[in-house]
Amino acid sequence: MSNRFVLNEMSYHGAGAIQDIAPEAKERGFTKAFVCSDPDLVKFGVTKRVLDVLDEADLSYELYSDIKPNPTIENVQTGVEAFKKSGADYIIAIGGGSSMDTAKAVGIIIRNPDFGDVRSLEGVAPTKNKSVPIFAVPTTAGTAAEVTINYVITDAEKNRKMVCVDPKDIPVVAFVDPEMMSTMPKGLTAATGMDALTHAIEGYITVGAWELSDMFHLKAIEIISRSLRGAVDNKPEGREDMALGQYVAGMGFSNVGLGLVHSMAHPLGALYDTPHGVANAIILPTVMEYNAEATGDKYKYIAQAMGVEGTETMSQEEYRKAAIDAVKQLSEDVGIPKDLKEIVKEEDIPFLSQSALDDACCPGNPKETNVKEIEELYRSLI
Repeated sequence: MSNRFVLNEMSYHGAGAIQDIAPEAKERGFTKAFVCSDPDLVKFGVTKRVLDVLDEADLSYELYSDIKPNPTIENVQTGVEAFKKSGADYIIAIGGGSSMDTAKAVGIIIRNPDFGDVRSLEGVAPTKNKSVPIFAVPTTAGTAAEVTINYVITDAEKNRKMVCVDPKDIPVVAFVDPEMMSTMPKGLTAATGMDALTHAIEGYITVGAWELSDMFHLKAIEIISRSLRGAVDNKPEGREDMALGQYVAGMGFSNVGLGLVHSMAHPLGALYDTPHGVANAIILPTVMEYNAEATGDKYKYIAQAMGVEGTETMSQEEYRKAAIDAVKQLSEDVGIPKDLKEIVKEEDIPFLSQSALDDACCPGNPKETNVKEIEELYRSLI
């Protein structure tokens, strides 16, 4: 059996990377952009930085900003109709996972109209055609949606998130510019950064992991661990390193999957609108403890990548604890809550647990699980 690896056709990294949008669009013969960006980014002038690049190059565009933090089926369907009316021939997604997930779903449906109900895209949908070409400009250092084949859409009627996996949706070009992330407040920087760390750790221990993905994930753990604190303090080198670290994590997990942390976090976003990175960060150490017995010696290398010294002389129990403690310490240092007491209601735990078990990320977990054990994990955090 072969291992598939899907990445962007092209990516630009570093301060000023958005300046490469115009020449890329012209070289590819694009005539009008459908710009997807959320209302806050528009309000605070972040989106305008890219629009200025387009204006200076005399490139036409239409702005679409009817996007929620956890984009819904309705957001996508409204976006599809807006794209059809726009006359655009490519998409520029500016923002975090919400903008990019919306753009991916819109781009896929435009080229595969038989999936217009959106729900049919859940899981690995049998789409036939590549998405409308997408240029992705991340404004958060966390989701890595600019380099992944995944997107998540909320089914508001059923209070659940749908994980969609489709190699045809990957953005053709990513523009990873840390200057686009400099306006992120501390809380969002911390949450998205811990999301990136969760991607790297879950991707490293998932059942689909192999040597190529391990290389990306260990390097991502190293970069994120050394730079997140600085990024939260808005230090330029911290921002730049986090922009790279989260992208490297995305290169890995997009191709091998995730696990139970994401499965448990997704229902919290759907039911309570909990920020995805916060949910992941709170759940990660607990699920790491739960999974430890199924991870061989991998926690040793996680601990090493996070800067723990002396792992070579540690017992298996010691280096597993060291890795988990390093994650807890980083989470605490950047201000993440320690538990779900302010989020989860006891009466919702059965629904949350079944949703987690049914989530598309769950089969990637290194340890087999069931509803009862997931319920116990949720309860341990409240």
